Amino acid sequence: MARPATDPRIAAGVIALAAIGILIGGAFAGLGIEAVRNPQGAAAAFDNYLFRVARFTVWQALLSMLMSVGPAILVARALSRHPAFPGRGLILRLFAVPLALPAIVAALGILSLYGRAGYFAEPLAALTGGTWPGIYGLSGILVAHVFFNLPLATRLLLEALQTVPADQWRLASQLGMGARASFRLVEWPAIRAALPGIAGLVFMLCITSFTIVLTLGGGPAATTLEVAIYQALRFDFDPARAVALTLLQIALTAAVVLALLRLGANTTGDANLSVARRSYISAGFGEKLLNAAVVALALGFVGGPMLATVASGLKADLVRLAGEAAVHRATATSIALATLSATLGCTLSLSLVMARRALAATRGNHPKTLLESMTDTGAGFVLVVPPVVIGAGWFVLVRQSVDVFALAPFMVVSVNAVMAMPFAVRAIRPAHDAAAERHERLCAQLGISGWSRLRLIDWPVLRRPLATAFAFATALSLGDLGVIALFGSDAVQTLPYLLLARMGSYRTDDAAGLALMLGMLCLALMMLADRLGKETSK
Repeated sequence: MARPATDPRIAAGVIALAAIGILIGGAFAGLGIEAVRNPQGAAAAFDNYLFRVARFTVWQALLSMLMSVGPAILVARALSRHPAFPGRGLILRLFAVPLALPAIVAALGILSLYGRAGYFAEPLAALTGGTWPGIYGLSGILVAHVFFNLPLATRLLLEALQTVPADQWRLASQLGMGARASFRLVEWPAIRAALPGIAGLVFMLCITSFTIVLTLGGGPAATTLEVAIYQALRFDFDPARAVALTLLQIALTAAVVLALLRLGANTTGDANLSVARRSYISAGFGEKLLNAAVVALALGFVGGPMLATVASGLKADLVRLAGEAAVHRATATSIALATLSATLGCTLSLSLVMARRALAATRGNHPKTLLESMTDTGAGFVLVVPPVVIGAGWFVLVRQSVDVFALAPFMVVSVNAVMAMPFAVRAIRPAHDAAAERHERLCAQLGISGWSRLRLIDWPVLRRPLATAFAFATALSLGDLGVIALFGSDAVQTLPYLLLARMGSYRTDDAAGLALMLGMLCLALMMLADRLGKETSK
Protein backbone atom coordinates (compact mmCIF):
# COMPACT_ATOMS: atom_id res chain seq x y z
CA MET A 1 0.00 0.00 0.00
CA ALA A 2 1.25 3.49 -0.87
CA ARG A 3 2.84 5.49 1.91
CA PRO A 4 1.09 8.73 2.94
CA ALA A 5 3.94 10.87 1.66
CA THR A 6 3.75 9.41 -1.84
CA ASP A 7 0.02 8.83 -2.27
CA PRO A 8 -1.24 11.34 -4.86
CA ARG A 9 -4.70 11.30 -3.24
CA ILE A 10 -3.23 12.75 -0.06
CA ALA A 11 -1.32 15.36 -2.04
CA ALA A 12 -4.56 16.38 -3.75
CA GLY A 13 -6.25 16.69 -0.36
CA VAL A 14 -3.45 18.88 0.95
CA ILE A 15 -3.77 21.14 -2.09
CA ALA A 16 -7.54 21.37 -1.55
CA LEU A 17 -7.06 22.29 2.11
CA ALA A 18 -4.47 24.88 1.09
CA ALA A 19 -6.93 26.43 -1.40
CA ILE A 20 -9.63 26.67 1.27
CA GLY A 21 -7.08 28.08 3.71
CA ILE A 22 -5.93 30.74 1.25
CA LEU A 23 -9.49 31.83 0.51
CA ILE A 24 -10.58 32.08 4.14
CA GLY A 25 -7.16 33.15 5.42
CA GLY A 26 -6.99 35.96 2.87
CA ALA A 27 -10.34 37.24 4.10
CA PHE A 28 -9.14 37.19 7.71
CA ALA A 29 -5.87 38.82 6.67
CA GLY A 30 -7.76 41.69 5.05
CA LEU A 31 -9.85 42.18 8.17
CA GLY A 32 -6.78 42.02 10.41
CA ILE A 33 -4.75 44.45 8.33
CA GLU A 34 -7.60 46.94 8.30
CA ALA A 35 -8.04 46.60 12.06
CA VAL A 36 -4.31 47.25 12.59
CA ARG A 37 -4.27 50.11 10.09
CA ASN A 38 -7.23 51.87 11.69
CA PRO A 39 -7.72 50.49 15.21
CA GLN A 40 -9.55 53.60 16.41
CA GLY A 41 -12.05 53.37 13.58
CA ALA A 42 -12.64 49.65 14.13
CA ALA A 43 -13.10 50.17 17.87
CA ALA A 44 -15.38 53.16 17.35
CA ALA A 45 -17.59 51.07 15.08
CA PHE A 46 -18.73 49.04 18.09
CA ASP A 47 -21.46 51.55 18.79
CA ASN A 48 -25.20 51.43 19.47
CA TYR A 49 -25.97 50.94 15.78
CA LEU A 50 -23.80 47.84 15.55
CA PHE A 51 -25.32 46.23 18.61
CA ARG A 52 -28.82 47.15 17.42
CA VAL A 53 -28.11 45.38 14.14
CA ALA A 54 -26.70 42.38 16.02
CA ARG A 55 -29.80 42.21 18.21
CA PHE A 56 -32.07 42.33 15.18
CA THR A 57 -30.00 39.62 13.46
CA VAL A 58 -30.45 37.25 16.38
CA TRP A 59 -34.09 38.27 16.98
CA GLN A 60 -35.26 37.68 13.41
CA ALA A 61 -33.39 34.36 13.30
CA LEU A 62 -35.02 33.25 16.55
CA LEU A 63 -38.51 34.23 15.39
CA SER A 64 -37.95 32.62 12.00
CA MET A 65 -36.79 29.41 13.65
CA LEU A 66 -39.82 29.25 15.98
CA MET A 67 -42.26 30.05 13.16
CA SER A 68 -40.67 27.43 10.90
CA VAL A 69 -40.06 24.52 13.26
CA GLY A 70 -43.25 24.80 15.33
CA PRO A 71 -45.68 24.36 12.40
CA ALA A 72 -43.28 21.84 10.82
CA ILE A 73 -43.93 19.48 13.74
CA LEU A 74 -47.64 19.52 12.95
CA VAL A 75 -47.11 19.10 9.20
CA ALA A 76 -44.54 16.31 9.58
CA ARG A 77 -46.79 14.46 12.02
CA ALA A 78 -49.77 14.83 9.69
CA LEU A 79 -47.78 13.40 6.79
CA SER A 80 -46.40 10.63 8.99
CA ARG A 81 -49.86 9.60 10.22
CA HIS A 82 -51.03 9.10 6.63
CA PRO A 83 -48.14 7.47 4.78
CA ALA A 84 -49.97 6.33 1.66
CA PHE A 85 -52.61 8.90 0.68
CA PRO A 86 -52.78 10.00 -2.99
CA GLY A 87 -50.59 13.01 -3.68
CA ARG A 88 -48.26 12.55 -0.70
CA GLY A 89 -45.25 12.05 -2.94
CA LEU A 90 -46.12 15.17 -4.92
CA ILE A 91 -46.33 17.20 -1.70
CA LEU A 92 -42.92 15.98 -0.57
CA ARG A 93 -41.45 16.89 -3.94
CA LEU A 94 -43.06 20.32 -3.74
CA PHE A 95 -41.52 20.78 -0.31
CA ALA A 96 -38.12 20.14 -1.91
CA VAL A 97 -38.58 22.97 -4.45
CA PRO A 98 -37.59 25.82 -2.05
CA LEU A 99 -34.15 24.18 -1.83
CA ALA A 100 -33.78 24.85 -5.55
CA LEU A 101 -35.15 28.38 -5.69
CA PRO A 102 -32.71 31.28 -5.46
CA ALA A 103 -33.60 33.53 -2.54
CA ILE A 104 -34.17 36.54 -4.76
CA VAL A 105 -36.68 34.57 -6.87
CA ALA A 106 -38.61 33.56 -3.75
CA ALA A 107 -38.54 37.19 -2.56
CA LEU A 108 -40.13 38.29 -5.83
CA GLY A 109 -42.82 35.64 -5.45
CA ILE A 110 -43.60 36.76 -1.90
CA LEU A 111 -43.80 40.39 -3.03
CA SER A 112 -46.13 39.34 -5.85
CA LEU A 113 -48.46 37.85 -3.24
CA TYR A 114 -48.18 40.17 -0.24
CA GLY A 115 -46.61 43.35 -1.64
CA ARG A 116 -48.31 46.71 -1.88
CA ALA A 117 -49.54 45.81 -5.36
CA GLY A 118 -49.64 42.04 -4.78
CA TYR A 119 -52.46 39.60 -5.40
CA PHE A 120 -53.52 39.70 -1.73
CA ALA A 121 -53.16 43.48 -1.32
CA GLU A 122 -56.88 44.27 -1.58
CA PRO A 123 -58.10 41.50 0.79
CA LEU A 124 -55.38 42.42 3.29
CA ALA A 125 -56.28 46.12 3.03
CA ALA A 126 -59.92 45.25 3.70
CA LEU A 127 -58.91 43.24 6.76
CA THR A 128 -56.71 46.00 8.16
CA GLY A 129 -59.25 48.72 7.41
CA GLY A 130 -56.91 50.89 5.36
CA THR A 131 -54.25 50.87 2.66
CA TRP A 132 -52.06 47.78 2.70
CA PRO A 133 -48.48 49.06 3.25
CA GLY A 134 -46.77 45.97 1.85
CA ILE A 135 -44.63 43.38 3.52
CA TYR A 136 -41.22 45.01 3.74
CA GLY A 137 -39.44 44.85 7.07
CA LEU A 138 -39.50 42.16 9.72
CA SER A 139 -42.78 40.67 8.50
CA GLY A 140 -41.40 40.13 4.99
CA ILE A 141 -38.20 38.58 6.33
CA LEU A 142 -40.16 36.19 8.53
CA VAL A 143 -42.52 35.13 5.73
CA ALA A 144 -39.59 34.46 3.39
CA HIS A 145 -37.62 32.52 6.00
CA VAL A 146 -40.64 30.39 6.88
CA PHE A 147 -41.22 29.75 3.17
CA PHE A 148 -37.71 28.31 2.86
CA ASN A 149 -37.35 26.59 6.22
CA LEU A 150 -40.81 25.17 6.96
CA PRO A 151 -40.46 22.59 4.14
CA LEU A 152 -36.88 21.79 5.16
CA ALA A 153 -37.81 21.29 8.82
CA THR A 154 -40.86 19.25 7.81
CA ARG A 155 -38.80 16.88 5.70
CA LEU A 156 -36.14 16.44 8.38
CA LEU A 157 -38.74 15.84 11.10
CA LEU A 158 -40.57 13.39 8.86
CA GLU A 159 -37.26 11.61 8.33
CA ALA A 160 -36.91 11.38 12.12
CA LEU A 161 -40.43 9.97 12.47
CA GLN A 162 -39.66 7.34 9.87
CA THR A 163 -36.93 5.98 12.14
CA VAL A 164 -39.56 4.78 14.63
CA PRO A 165 -39.48 0.96 14.42
CA ALA A 166 -42.50 -0.71 12.88
CA ASP A 167 -42.82 -2.86 16.01
CA GLN A 168 -43.66 0.24 18.04
CA TRP A 169 -46.42 1.21 15.63
CA ARG A 170 -47.75 -2.36 15.65
CA LEU A 171 -47.78 -2.41 19.45
CA ALA A 172 -49.48 0.99 19.62
CA SER A 173 -52.14 -0.26 17.22
CA GLN A 174 -52.69 -3.45 19.21
CA LEU A 175 -53.05 -1.44 22.43
CA GLY A 176 -55.59 0.84 20.78
CA MET A 177 -53.61 4.04 21.36
CA GLY A 178 -55.30 7.19 20.18
CA ALA A 179 -53.64 10.16 18.50
CA ARG A 180 -52.61 11.85 21.78
CA ALA A 181 -51.15 8.72 23.36
CA SER A 182 -49.31 7.82 20.13
CA PHE A 183 -47.83 11.30 19.94
CA ARG A 184 -46.72 11.33 23.59
CA LEU A 185 -45.32 7.79 23.75
CA VAL A 186 -44.21 6.97 20.20
CA GLU A 187 -43.76 10.08 18.06
CA TRP A 188 -42.56 12.71 20.51
CA PRO A 189 -39.41 10.81 21.61
CA ALA A 190 -38.25 10.65 17.95
CA ILE A 191 -39.15 14.30 17.36
CA ARG A 192 -37.51 15.43 20.60
CA ALA A 193 -34.23 13.72 19.67
CA ALA A 194 -34.10 15.45 16.25
CA LEU A 195 -35.59 18.80 17.28
CA PRO A 196 -32.51 20.56 18.75
CA GLY A 197 -30.40 19.86 15.68
CA ILE A 198 -33.13 20.87 13.23
CA ALA A 199 -33.93 24.05 15.16
CA GLY A 200 -30.23 24.91 15.30
CA LEU A 201 -29.84 24.32 11.57
CA VAL A 202 -32.78 26.60 10.74
CA PHE A 203 -31.45 29.24 13.14
CA MET A 204 -28.06 29.15 11.40
CA LEU A 205 -29.64 29.49 7.96
CA CYS A 206 -31.62 32.51 9.15
CA ILE A 207 -28.77 34.23 10.98
CA THR A 208 -26.64 34.05 7.82
CA SER A 209 -29.44 35.12 5.47
CA PHE A 210 -28.36 37.89 3.11
CA THR A 211 -30.48 38.08 -0.03
CA ILE A 212 -33.81 37.86 1.80
CA VAL A 213 -32.93 40.71 4.15
CA LEU A 214 -31.41 42.77 1.34
CA THR A 215 -34.56 42.57 -0.79
CA LEU A 216 -37.25 42.51 1.91
CA GLY A 217 -35.61 44.27 4.87
CA GLY A 218 -36.99 47.67 4.13
CA GLY A 219 -34.47 49.96 5.82
CA PRO A 220 -32.10 50.44 8.79
CA ALA A 221 -34.68 49.14 11.26
CA ALA A 222 -34.63 45.71 9.58
CA THR A 223 -30.96 45.16 8.77
CA THR A 224 -28.82 42.17 9.66
CA LEU A 225 -25.06 42.05 10.07
CA GLU A 226 -24.39 40.69 6.58
CA VAL A 227 -26.49 43.37 4.90
CA ALA A 228 -24.83 46.01 7.07
CA ILE A 229 -21.41 44.73 5.90
CA TYR A 230 -22.55 45.08 2.29
CA GLN A 231 -23.85 48.61 2.92
CA ALA A 232 -20.68 49.65 4.75
CA LEU A 233 -18.52 48.67 1.76
CA ARG A 234 -20.69 49.45 -1.27
CA PHE A 235 -22.51 52.59 -0.12
CA ASP A 236 -20.70 54.14 2.86
CA PHE A 237 -17.23 52.79 2.01
CA ASP A 238 -16.41 52.47 5.69
CA PRO A 239 -13.94 49.54 5.93
CA ALA A 240 -13.49 50.00 9.68
CA ARG A 241 -17.20 49.50 10.32
CA ALA A 242 -17.23 46.56 7.90
CA VAL A 243 -14.43 44.94 9.92
CA ALA A 244 -16.33 45.37 13.20
CA LEU A 245 -19.53 44.00 11.68
CA THR A 246 -17.66 41.07 10.13
CA LEU A 247 -15.95 40.09 13.39
CA LEU A 248 -19.29 40.09 15.18
CA GLN A 249 -20.90 38.06 12.37
CA ILE A 250 -18.11 35.47 12.54
CA ALA A 251 -18.47 35.20 16.31
CA LEU A 252 -22.22 34.62 16.04
CA THR A 253 -21.89 32.09 13.22
CA ALA A 254 -19.10 30.20 14.97
CA ALA A 255 -21.19 29.94 18.13
CA VAL A 256 -24.14 28.55 16.17
CA VAL A 257 -22.00 26.05 14.23
CA LEU A 258 -20.33 24.80 17.41
CA ALA A 259 -23.74 24.33 18.97
CA LEU A 260 -24.89 22.42 15.86
CA LEU A 261 -21.88 20.12 16.01
CA ARG A 262 -22.60 19.34 19.66
CA LEU A 263 -26.22 18.61 18.76
CA GLY A 264 -25.22 16.42 15.81
CA ALA A 265 -27.23 18.50 13.35
CA ASN A 266 -27.25 17.79 9.63
CA THR A 267 -25.96 21.06 8.17
CA THR A 268 -26.86 20.26 4.58
CA GLY A 269 -30.35 18.82 4.90
CA ASP A 270 -31.56 15.99 2.74
CA ALA A 271 -33.25 16.26 -0.61
CA ASN A 272 -34.23 12.59 -0.82
CA LEU A 273 -37.07 11.16 1.24
CA SER A 274 -39.07 8.00 0.78
CA VAL A 275 -42.55 8.60 -0.55
CA ALA A 276 -44.36 6.09 1.67
CA ARG A 277 -43.74 3.45 4.28
CA ARG A 278 -45.64 0.58 5.83
CA SER A 279 -47.46 1.64 9.00
CA TYR A 280 -50.00 0.39 11.49
CA ILE A 281 -51.57 3.77 12.25
CA SER A 282 -55.35 4.02 12.38
CA ALA A 283 -56.62 7.62 12.37
CA GLY A 284 -60.19 8.62 13.07
CA PHE A 285 -62.29 10.90 10.87
CA GLY A 286 -61.71 13.97 13.05
CA GLU A 287 -57.95 13.48 13.03
CA LYS A 288 -57.95 12.92 9.27
CA LEU A 289 -59.84 16.17 8.78
CA LEU A 290 -57.47 18.09 11.05
CA ASN A 291 -54.38 16.64 9.39
CA ALA A 292 -55.78 17.42 5.94
CA ALA A 293 -56.31 21.04 7.01
CA VAL A 294 -52.75 21.29 8.36
CA VAL A 295 -51.23 19.87 5.18
CA ALA A 296 -53.46 22.07 2.98
CA LEU A 297 -52.43 25.23 4.84
CA ALA A 298 -48.74 24.33 4.55
CA LEU A 299 -49.21 23.48 0.89
CA GLY A 300 -50.88 26.82 0.22
CA PHE A 301 -48.20 28.76 2.08
CA VAL A 302 -45.32 27.04 0.23
CA GLY A 303 -47.01 26.81 -3.15
CA GLY A 304 -48.42 30.34 -3.19
CA PRO A 305 -45.14 32.23 -3.83
CA MET A 306 -44.17 29.68 -6.49
CA LEU A 307 -47.44 30.16 -8.35
CA ALA A 308 -47.14 33.93 -7.95
CA THR A 309 -43.63 33.83 -9.40
CA VAL A 310 -44.87 31.94 -12.44
CA ALA A 311 -47.95 34.16 -12.89
CA SER A 312 -45.98 37.41 -12.58
CA GLY A 313 -43.22 36.11 -14.82
CA LEU A 314 -45.65 35.14 -17.55
CA LYS A 315 -47.09 38.67 -17.51
CA ALA A 316 -43.69 40.07 -18.41
CA ASP A 317 -42.58 40.55 -21.98
CA LEU A 318 -40.46 37.42 -22.04
CA VAL A 319 -39.77 37.66 -25.76
CA ARG A 320 -38.31 41.15 -25.37
CA LEU A 321 -36.31 40.11 -22.33
CA ALA A 322 -34.93 37.07 -24.12
CA GLY A 323 -33.74 39.34 -26.91
CA GLU A 324 -31.99 41.95 -24.74
CA ALA A 325 -28.22 42.07 -24.99
CA ALA A 326 -27.92 42.72 -21.24
CA VAL A 327 -29.88 39.55 -20.49
CA HIS A 328 -27.72 37.58 -22.94
CA ARG A 329 -24.54 38.82 -21.27
CA ALA A 330 -25.85 38.19 -17.76
CA THR A 331 -27.04 34.69 -18.69
CA ALA A 332 -23.75 33.80 -20.36
CA THR A 333 -21.81 35.20 -17.38
CA SER A 334 -23.97 33.30 -14.90
CA ILE A 335 -23.62 29.99 -16.75
CA ALA A 336 -19.87 30.41 -17.25
CA LEU A 337 -19.20 31.35 -13.61
CA ALA A 338 -21.56 28.65 -12.29
CA THR A 339 -19.89 25.99 -14.47
CA LEU A 340 -16.42 26.99 -13.31
CA SER A 341 -17.58 27.17 -9.71
CA ALA A 342 -19.20 23.73 -9.82
CA THR A 343 -16.12 22.23 -11.48
CA LEU A 344 -13.81 23.69 -8.86
CA GLY A 345 -16.13 22.74 -6.00
CA CYS A 346 -16.44 19.12 -7.15
CA THR A 347 -12.68 18.87 -7.70
CA LEU A 348 -11.90 20.16 -4.20
CA SER A 349 -14.57 17.95 -2.66
CA LEU A 350 -13.35 14.82 -4.43
CA SER A 351 -9.77 15.62 -3.38
CA LEU A 352 -10.77 15.84 0.29
CA VAL A 353 -12.87 12.66 0.11
CA MET A 354 -10.06 10.68 -1.55
CA ALA A 355 -7.42 12.03 0.84
CA ARG A 356 -9.50 11.19 3.91
CA ARG A 357 -9.98 7.63 2.70
CA ALA A 358 -6.28 7.22 1.84
CA LEU A 359 -5.20 8.49 5.25
CA ALA A 360 -7.69 6.21 7.01
CA ALA A 361 -6.40 3.22 5.06
CA THR A 362 -2.75 3.91 5.89
CA ARG A 363 -3.05 4.62 9.62
CA GLY A 364 -4.50 1.22 10.51
CA ASN A 365 -5.52 1.09 14.17
CA HIS A 366 -3.64 4.24 15.14
CA PRO A 367 -5.51 7.41 16.20
CA LYS A 368 -6.55 9.93 13.59
CA THR A 369 -3.90 12.40 12.56
CA LEU A 370 -4.54 16.12 12.36
CA LEU A 371 -4.38 15.95 8.56
CA GLU A 372 -7.02 13.23 8.42
CA SER A 373 -9.28 15.21 10.74
CA MET A 374 -8.86 18.28 8.56
CA THR A 375 -9.73 16.38 5.37
CA ASP A 376 -12.76 14.97 7.20
CA THR A 377 -14.08 18.37 8.31
CA GLY A 378 -12.42 20.71 5.81
CA ALA A 379 -15.56 21.22 3.76
CA GLY A 380 -17.37 22.33 6.91
CA PHE A 381 -14.94 25.17 7.61
CA VAL A 382 -16.91 27.38 5.26
CA LEU A 383 -20.03 27.11 7.42
CA VAL A 384 -18.40 29.41 9.95
CA VAL A 385 -17.60 32.14 7.42
CA PRO A 386 -20.56 33.21 5.21
CA PRO A 387 -19.91 34.29 1.60
CA VAL A 388 -20.44 37.99 2.30
CA VAL A 389 -17.84 37.84 5.08
CA ILE A 390 -15.26 36.23 2.77
CA GLY A 391 -16.05 38.80 0.11
CA ALA A 392 -15.75 41.65 2.60
CA GLY A 393 -12.34 40.44 3.79
CA TRP A 394 -10.95 40.23 0.27
CA PHE A 395 -12.59 43.53 -0.67
CA VAL A 396 -10.73 45.24 2.17
CA LEU A 397 -7.49 43.33 1.47
CA VAL A 398 -7.08 44.24 -2.21
CA ARG A 399 -8.86 47.59 -2.44
CA GLN A 400 -5.65 49.65 -2.37
CA SER A 401 -3.66 47.53 -4.82
CA VAL A 402 -6.05 46.45 -7.58
CA ASP A 403 -9.48 47.26 -8.97
CA VAL A 404 -11.74 45.22 -6.68
CA PHE A 405 -14.48 45.01 -9.31
CA ALA A 406 -12.06 43.36 -11.74
CA LEU A 407 -11.81 40.48 -9.25
CA ALA A 408 -15.53 39.71 -9.50
CA PRO A 409 -15.21 36.53 -11.64
CA PHE A 410 -12.45 35.10 -9.46
CA MET A 411 -14.29 35.83 -6.22
CA VAL A 412 -17.64 34.49 -7.43
CA VAL A 413 -16.11 31.25 -8.71
CA SER A 414 -13.90 30.58 -5.69
CA VAL A 415 -16.39 31.51 -2.95
CA ASN A 416 -19.33 29.69 -4.55
CA ALA A 417 -17.16 26.62 -5.14
CA VAL A 418 -16.18 26.45 -1.50
CA MET A 419 -19.74 27.12 -0.33
CA ALA A 420 -21.01 24.17 -2.39
CA MET A 421 -18.46 21.76 -0.93
CA PRO A 422 -20.51 20.50 2.06
CA PHE A 423 -23.25 19.42 -0.36
CA ALA A 424 -20.81 17.97 -2.87
CA VAL A 425 -18.97 15.96 -0.22
CA ARG A 426 -22.28 14.57 0.99
CA ALA A 427 -23.08 13.36 -2.54
CA ILE A 428 -19.62 11.95 -3.33
CA ARG A 429 -18.35 10.40 -0.08
CA PRO A 430 -20.74 7.40 0.33
CA ALA A 431 -20.12 6.06 -3.18
CA HIS A 432 -16.38 6.66 -3.02
CA ASP A 433 -15.94 5.03 0.39
CA ALA A 434 -18.00 2.01 -0.62
CA ALA A 435 -15.93 1.54 -3.79
CA ALA A 436 -12.65 2.07 -1.91
CA GLU A 437 -13.65 -0.55 0.65
CA ARG A 438 -13.99 -3.09 -2.17
CA HIS A 439 -10.98 -2.14 -4.27
CA GLU A 440 -8.37 -0.69 -1.88
CA ARG A 441 -6.45 -3.91 -1.27
CA LEU A 442 -6.57 -5.01 -4.91
CA CYS A 443 -5.28 -1.63 -6.12
CA ALA A 444 -2.43 -1.80 -3.62
CA GLN A 445 -1.47 -5.32 -4.71
CA LEU A 446 -1.53 -4.39 -8.42
CA GLY A 447 0.18 -1.04 -7.91
CA ILE A 448 -2.69 0.93 -9.43
CA SER A 449 -2.66 4.53 -8.22
CA GLY A 450 -2.93 8.10 -9.33
CA TRP A 451 -4.62 8.88 -12.63
CA SER A 452 -4.86 5.20 -13.61
CA ARG A 453 -6.82 4.36 -10.49
CA LEU A 454 -9.11 7.36 -10.90
CA ARG A 455 -9.81 6.50 -14.56
CA LEU A 456 -10.16 2.72 -14.31
CA ILE A 457 -11.44 2.07 -10.78
CA ASP A 458 -13.02 5.17 -9.24
CA TRP A 459 -14.54 6.96 -12.21
CA PRO A 460 -17.22 4.35 -13.12
CA VAL A 461 -18.51 4.48 -9.55
CA LEU A 462 -18.17 8.24 -9.05
CA ARG A 463 -19.63 9.34 -12.36
CA ARG A 464 -23.22 9.71 -11.15
CA PRO A 465 -22.42 11.12 -7.68
CA LEU A 466 -20.15 13.68 -9.29
CA ALA A 467 -22.89 14.59 -11.77
CA THR A 468 -25.29 15.03 -8.85
CA ALA A 469 -22.83 17.25 -7.01
CA PHE A 470 -22.07 19.22 -10.17
CA ALA A 471 -25.74 19.93 -10.92
CA PHE A 472 -26.39 20.93 -7.31
CA ALA A 473 -23.34 23.20 -7.15
CA THR A 474 -24.23 24.81 -10.48
CA ALA A 475 -27.74 25.61 -9.25
CA LEU A 476 -26.41 27.11 -6.02
CA SER A 477 -23.94 29.28 -7.89
CA LEU A 478 -26.49 30.41 -10.48
CA GLY A 479 -28.81 31.76 -7.80
CA ASP A 480 -26.20 33.29 -5.50
CA LEU A 481 -26.25 37.02 -4.86
CA GLY A 482 -23.90 37.27 -1.87
CA VAL A 483 -20.51 37.78 -3.51
CA ILE A 484 -21.63 39.39 -6.76
CA ALA A 485 -23.52 42.01 -4.73
CA LEU A 486 -20.15 43.21 -3.41
CA PHE A 487 -18.03 42.81 -6.53
CA GLY A 488 -20.59 43.18 -9.31
CA SER A 489 -20.57 46.12 -11.70
CA ASP A 490 -21.87 47.11 -15.11
CA ALA A 491 -18.98 45.14 -16.61
CA VAL A 492 -19.70 41.90 -14.70
CA GLN A 493 -23.36 41.10 -14.14
CA THR A 494 -25.03 37.79 -13.36
CA LEU A 495 -28.74 37.08 -13.66
CA PRO A 496 -29.38 37.63 -9.90
CA TYR A 497 -27.41 40.89 -10.04
CA LEU A 498 -29.34 42.08 -13.10
CA LEU A 499 -32.60 41.07 -11.42
CA LEU A 500 -31.69 43.11 -8.33
CA ALA A 501 -30.78 46.07 -10.52
CA ARG A 502 -34.15 45.91 -12.30
CA MET A 503 -35.90 45.78 -8.92
CA GLY A 504 -33.91 48.81 -7.76
CA SER A 505 -34.97 50.79 -10.82
CA TYR A 506 -38.65 49.79 -10.28
CA ARG A 507 -38.82 47.73 -13.48
CA THR A 508 -40.90 45.13 -11.70
CA ASP A 509 -42.21 43.38 -14.81
CA ASP A 510 -38.70 42.80 -16.08
CA ALA A 511 -37.63 41.59 -12.63
CA ALA A 512 -40.54 39.14 -12.56
CA GLY A 513 -39.63 37.78 -15.99
CA LEU A 514 -35.97 37.37 -15.03
CA ALA A 515 -37.02 35.67 -11.79
CA LEU A 516 -39.07 33.15 -13.74
CA MET A 517 -36.19 32.42 -16.11
CA LEU A 518 -33.67 32.06 -13.28
CA GLY A 519 -36.00 29.97 -11.13
CA MET A 520 -36.81 27.53 -13.93
CA LEU A 521 -33.14 27.11 -14.77
CA CYS A 522 -32.15 26.40 -11.14
CA LEU A 523 -35.14 24.13 -10.63
CA ALA A 524 -34.23 22.07 -13.69
CA LEU A 525 -30.69 21.62 -12.38
CA MET A 526 -31.92 20.59 -8.92
CA MET A 527 -34.35 18.10 -10.42
CA LEU A 528 -31.48 16.65 -12.43
CA ALA A 529 -29.35 16.41 -9.27
CA ASP A 530 -32.20 14.74 -7.38
CA ARG A 531 -32.80 12.22 -10.16
CA LEU A 532 -29.12 11.39 -10.49
CA GLY A 533 -28.87 11.00 -6.72
CA LYS A 534 -31.77 8.54 -6.63
CA GLU A 535 -30.31 6.51 -9.49
CA THR A 536 -26.99 6.40 -7.64
CA SER A 537 -28.59 5.05 -4.48
CA LYS A 538 -30.33 2.15 -6.24
